[in-house]
Amino acid sequence: MKTFTIAVIAGDGVGTEVVPQGKRVLEAIARKHGVTFAFQDFDWGAEHYFRWGRMMPSGAIDLLQPCDAIFLGAVGHPEIPDHTTLNGLLLPIRRAFDQYANVRPAYLYPGVQSPLARPKGGDIDFVVVRENTEGEYAQVGGFVYQHQPEEIAIQTSVFTRRGIERIVRFAFDLAVKRNGKKRVASITKSNAQGYTLVLWDRVFEDVAAQYPQIETESLLVDAAAMNFIRRPESFDVVVGSNLFADILSDISAIIVGSMGLAASANLDPLRRFPSMFEPVHGSAPDIAGKGVVNPLASILSAGMMLDHLGMAEAAAGVEKAVAAVLAEGKVRTPDLGGKSSTEEVTSAVIEALG
Repeated sequence: MKTFTIAVIAGDGVGTEVVPQGKRVLEAIARKHGVTFAFQDFDWGAEHYFRWGRMMPSGAIDLLQPCDAIFLGAVGHPEIPDHTTLNGLLLPIRRAFDQYANVRPAYLYPGVQSPLARPKGGDIDFVVVRENTEGEYAQVGGFVYQHQPEEIAIQTSVFTRRGIERIVRFAFDLAVKRNGKKRVASITKSNAQGYTLVLWDRVFEDVAAQYPQIETESLLVDAAAMNFIRRPESFDVVVGSNLFADILSDISAIIVGSMGLAASANLDPLRRFPSMFEPVHGSAPDIAGKGVVNPLASILSAGMMLDHLGMAEAAAGVEKAVAAVLAEGKVRTPDLGGKSSTEEVTSAVIEALG
């Protein structure tokens, strides 16, 4: 029997509620498909910070490295600055394991209402591919005269030809595999950022020439934000820098009905290191502890993890079960207009799995 070792970091806020539900689904998958998931739980996050002054221990990366994958809940706490939580846990893991491809699907499930007036179930179906290890989040810079009246802050974005080329190529390869429109849209702001994103545009054109079967589009980020609202059905694969794709993926999540449906994967496509899978919704302190958070983003992230682990049939089963629950419409959390609890939604998915 195949055993997968999964590092589990429930983290903060609603992360501690949705991760157990994702594990319930994985355990159901294990029974159905004859595999074993060996979960290694790590209690890192805000509580660890309050006790030890850091989000995770100094040897955290070494503990995670032997695992087959990482399943993350959420990072963030109202009493800790966001840059402390992000740079204390999430970004170090992404960089240490060179998880350079962040993949965020946006699919409008039948039975879910988009806040946009026109789209119906299935009309919106695209993926945002985000460069995940450099760009605007490279953390190159510093403070001078810190906390003094004349304080100076310098932040430098870092774009390398290697980093751009590999994420753009990942996007094109994904467009080839998807049953979509065979289209890749590149997002920049190269009219204003005349060095880093001009390089991005040039590399995109070079890679695009190697995929003549794929249609391409280059958009400035402000136009892309507008077109996510105006014509979301036209997109297939969208590739952008760390900052721009981060922002656009939140727009993509909300136009398909809820942040509670937004799954993501932080991938090392070369499979040298463990990849990490997490819902996009964050720690959501306003609803934490109430038992009403939508677990479907976490469950769908678990499905993406199954696919990455080579369990394509099991991953498709999770996707189908979630779609069935949403289409039926009887069991849903308040973010989707329902009154069901987190556990009730998970139980419905497990039942749909058969």
